[in-house]
Amino acid sequence: MRVIIAEKPSVAKNIADALKIKKRCDGYFEGENYLITWAFGHLLELFDAKDYDEKMKIWRLENFPFIPQKFEYKIKGDRLKKTTDPGAKKQLKCIKELIYRKDVEAVISACDYDREGQIIADIILAYLKVKKPIFRLLLNEWTEKEVIKGLEEIVPNKQLKPLQDAGISRQQADWLIGINLTSVATLKYGGKGQLLNVGRVLLPTLKMIYDRDIEIEKFNQEPYFKLVARFEKESIVYEGTYTEDKKDKFEDKNYLEQIKTNVIDQQATITKKEVTEKIEYPQGLFNLSALQGYITSKYQGFTSDKVLNIAQSLYEKKHITYPRTASSVLDESLVDKAKSVLYTLKKGLPFEDEIHFVVSKKVFNSKKVESHSAIIPTYIIPKQLTPQEEKVYLAIRNRFIAQFMPPAKVEETVLETTIDNTGYIFVTKGKIQKELGYKKIEQEQTKDVILPNVDKGLELSVADVLLTEHKTKPPAPYTEKTLLRAMETCGKQFKEEQKEDSEFMEAILSGFSIGTPATRAETIKKLNTTEYTLMQKKNIRCTPKGRYIIETLPVKELMDLEYTGKLEKTLQDMGKGNVLKQEFLDHIKSFVTQAVGAIKTQKSVALTVADSIDKPASAQKVESKNKMHAANKEREILGKCPVCGNDIVEGAKGFGCMGYKEGCKFVIWKESPELTKYGKKVTKALAKELLKKGEATLKNVKEETGQDIQLLVRCSKEASEESCKLIVTNQ
Repeated sequence: MRVIIAEKPSVAKNIADALKIKKRCDGYFEGENYLITWAFGHLLELFDAKDYDEKMKIWRLENFPFIPQKFEYKIKGDRLKKTTDPGAKKQLKCIKELIYRKDVEAVISACDYDREGQIIADIILAYLKVKKPIFRLLLNEWTEKEVIKGLEEIVPNKQLKPLQDAGISRQQADWLIGINLTSVATLKYGGKGQLLNVGRVLLPTLKMIYDRDIEIEKFNQEPYFKLVARFEKESIVYEGTYTEDKKDKFEDKNYLEQIKTNVIDQQATITKKEVTEKIEYPQGLFNLSALQGYITSKYQGFTSDKVLNIAQSLYEKKHITYPRTASSVLDESLVDKAKSVLYTLKKGLPFEDEIHFVVSKKVFNSKKVESHSAIIPTYIIPKQLTPQEEKVYLAIRNRFIAQFMPPAKVEETVLETTIDNTGYIFVTKGKIQKELGYKKIEQEQTKDVILPNVDKGLELSVADVLLTEHKTKPPAPYTEKTLLRAMETCGKQFKEEQKEDSEFMEAILSGFSIGTPATRAETIKKLNTTEYTLMQKKNIRCTPKGRYIIETLPVKELMDLEYTGKLEKTLQDMGKGNVLKQEFLDHIKSFVTQAVGAIKTQKSVALTVADSIDKPASAQKVESKNKMHAANKEREILGKCPVCGNDIVEGAKGFGCMGYKEGCKFVIWKESPELTKYGKKVTKALAKELLKKGEATLKNVKEETGQDIQLLVRCSKEASEESCKLIVTNQ
């Protein structure tokens, strides 16, 4: 008899189903040869600092840095009740009893095949002091065929020691950085009740958003001009843009005015016609970041965190392969499986005859697989999905099928029309989709720019000339799609600075990123919950609190993309057996000690509500000038603070209490996630009404569907000690 430990109950059931085991007991399935039990993710967690030392119950600067001599584990806690989680305690007892049964000869870890999945079972088995042989089931999907095949090919768990080292190192490094720097930063800069989270992945991600916001604010819009002429001859009409040295945007308006004067009512001739057929291939298979970016940008109501949860559910239901992958290609060993899946999926499709299985490096390339292959469907076709599950599943299925369909073909036409006697050239571009190819599967609508059927040498008249004014655009704020991509490719910008062979550099920089596919969505979510960022529709923007921690914290390595990327790459290399665990942890301990020292010795003022409201958009603005301006400016009193009774006044970012010097932290932020998703923010009038009545009504608000609704906005009383958390309900 062998005990199999799955990561979740749903996966345990998939294994039981594959083995035709029907008997379900309390906490496990029982068959003739296997006992299948499960965790609920992590059943154990690292000790808190106070578990090692009573003095750590109260945060004091002199007690940091705190670095345990040895890390220890305890049963997961119930955060709300502040006690041990009874469910975790019960399941751990069940696992122990099963393993120590006399008829059990060995244990098989069947948790997810990544560094987090590896340590879920490893920590449990170490905690229970298991001496029996331990094996590892390594699967990329939970279909019956793969489970049976995988159990025939289990390997000794000790072969996965490098992956275990990487998982444990990640866990301990994040504990050391998070516990020490969050505590010290909060004590030094936070002021009363203002928690400042500091994390290995959180801060560099926030820094990217901060940098983009500053770049947008500093951007100076510059005007530019274009000159467009309309050409006619009988039924033939088209437009062209004046182009000089391949440039069609000009800063000098007077220059174009003179050209306009010279071409009005003139004759023109088509002096060049180029027709080029271009072939368009489908984008590569999805990895997790690409899937999250595709779904969040295409559909309303999705976050990257939600996409991950849906993909995880589809995986556990056996409809797709393992989703937490960074690869966009398949291992070459999967050729036969992919062929079988493709022929199952294509049956009955209207373009079935156009789908042909071929083996190509674009799809199958073992050298480019990072731990797990790209996400593809399995042969188990879902019969009933929720609308959101269907969107995610179809995206994965369609991207897979598209790899084996013909490419799309586009015909691009470029005309050059020259004004007679002047030599001025106007360029016209057209585009016609000749063959849809793989685009049929998504029913993509093409944006054809169709030109009239004309030939070189045709003479026409200049019917009209229009001079238009435009402005340069600042960089776009990050969305979840673009931020995920930036996190995934962190450091690859440095590749351009190297002279080595590009393929060699790509191999070096593989894994050079912020976080992992499994953690990036959670990082973005945490940035919002810690109030470092907020969502403005699909855009992610930095809050005053987020700016404050970036501008104040002296530990700049944590905000350095290259440094953070190297840490992540080191963990990935450790998982491959190329880096020693102790070397990495020694570096982290040294880094934490130096970082705590830098924070302790820095001269700074704690973050207050008033700082948050009136803090300059950029640290480069002159602080004293702003303070003088604020002192001389007469401020309108909008109402009384519901916490301390002092006056509420308007600041740059919110409506705050003038009693901040006495410690009051009440503020109504102008930009609140609860309202920004409707495209609204707190105005002065709305703030007045909230202060006077405690609630206010917003009319003529549009939902994402375009329907007009009415919102009731209230100020949460339980949040009033720190700030006014808005509660928004649809009336």
